[in-house]
Parts: sequence; structure tokens; C-alpha cells
Amino acid sequence: MGAAQNGQEMRAQSDGSGTCRLAGPARPRLPGAMAGRARWLPVLSALLLLPPPALPRRPSGCAGLGLCCPGRDRGCLSAGLRPDGSSGPCYCDQACARALDCCHDYARACPAIPCVVSQWSAWSGCAAPCKTTYRVRTRHIIQEPSNGGESCPALEERAGCVEYWTRQGTECQQSLIPALITTGGFGKARKKRAAADGSERAGYCVQFQLVSLAPGCRHGRRWMSGLREGLRVCVECQPPALHRPGQPCRGDGAASPQNQLLHWQAVGNHRCKGTWRRIRRLDTCSCPSVHSFLFI
Repeated sequence: MGAAQNGQEMRAQSDGSGTCRLAGPARPRLPGAMAGRARWLPVLSALLLLPPPALPRRPSGCAGLGLCCPGRDRGCLSAGLRPDGSSGPCYCDQACARALDCCHDYARACPAIPCVVSQWSAWSGCAAPCKTTYRVRTRHIIQEPSNGGESCPALEERAGCVEYWTRQGTECQQSLIPALITTGGFGKARKKRAAADGSERAGYCVQFQLVSLAPGCRHGRRWMSGLREGLRVCVECQPPALHRPGQPCRGDGAASPQNQLLHWQAVGNHRCKGTWRRIRRLDTCSCPSVHSFLFI
């Protein structure tokens, strides 16, 4: 009975080849819209599990925006971490270091670049002949400072000098008293120019002992402020002050009586002057460089 009932529920289906197969009860069909949604459900579920797309990060700090501004510039503004660890508006201008509101990467993105200058040029000749004037040396800027770097030093320096020859090559006919002196460092430029034109001649040195000096020496250049009463100094005589062989430099005291007080004056500071006594003449100066000077 059961087998007959099963036989009634089962039906033979042909696959077109003459072979019959048994099939179970027919599966109910879903409407078309429902079937389409069912196919998309796994895809939608997978998309919902994906993380949200990352938003593009806004550039921050000084490097991100390419900011490095001189002075105090309110428009040189960025955002990001500050040196104290907080975050928010921050600056990339030169003044931020003093205001303590720099962005965290200011020092790396805007390094301080100091001024770079060339070496000094050789000293020029005297500005005018036959009188106390000055000579000049210069240098130029190789790299401008930026981002708070060290500023540029002076580009021109002047020093007093006296030229004993006119522009036409004749000797100046005036006596220069007292002896005019300057620091011995200027002798190098003199020797270089004399060697270039073939007029280099051997000079000599005179040793003096300072007896008195005016208070104005304390306010002059470093070599003037180092002068002291009782100090022994060396003063070199070389061209052009040694203008003729066999004739001494003016003011060296060679023709003065022994122990006579002689007068001297520092070139470049008319208030720095005093007296000294001649001790002896030397072939070469043996005083320390800080106590070595030059007849002008």
C-alpha cells in the first residue's frame, strides 16, 4: 500500500533520451524581483563588512605646506603638532621661535642659514697722497642669511695711512711729526704690493718703551686699547715709509738725543697718542704680534 502510494506521488520524467528518472516534489518558484534581490544579498553583506575608505590627509606642519617665512608673518600659518605636544594652529615664520608657537617640524623644515662672506680683499692705497688719510679693504656676500641665521658682518673696513709720494711719483716735502703708527698686520699688504712692482726693500725695526698715552686709546681699536705705560713695543720701518735706502722712517728717533721723549700718534684715532723713548734699532722685530706696530 505504501509502495503504491509512493508510486502515485512519484512521476516519471523523460530527459528526452528515452530514459526516465524519478523526481521529487516541485520547488516553489519566487517572483522575479525577489529572486534578483536574493542574488545580490551576499554581495551587499560583503560590502557592509569592508572598512570605510580613508579620507585624504590634509598637509600639516611647515614641510607639508612648504612654508618658511622671514620675520613675523601671520599668514605663514599651518596646523599640526606644536613643540609642547598639543595640536592646532602653528606658525612657520622666523619669529615663532621667540613666540613659542612654531610647528613641530619648523627646525627641520626651515634650518637657520648664516650669512657667508668672502675673504678680505687686499688693502687699497691711501685715499690721497702727502697727508694722513685712510685705506680700504672690502669683502662681498656669498650667501644671504635666512630663517634667523647669523646676519652679515661689515663689508668694508678702513684704516688710517699716509702716502709719502705724490700721484706723479715725486716725494712729499712735508715733515710728519709725531710718528704715525698702526698695527703691524697692515705690513703684509704693503710687502705684497712692493713685491709685485719689484720695489721691495729690506726694512728694520725700532724698539720703544711707552712713557705716556692719552685716555683716548682705551676707546679705539683692539690694538690701541692694549697699549700700557712702561710697555715695550716694536715698530717696523718698511716701504713706503722707508722711501729711500739709507734714510730712516720719519719719527723713528734716530736723529734724537738718547732718552729724549718722542711723540707718537695712532692712525685712525687722533685721540690715541702719547710719548715713548727709543731703546734700540733691530734688524727684525722680535716683539709679540700684539705689541708690534708699523711706521706709516
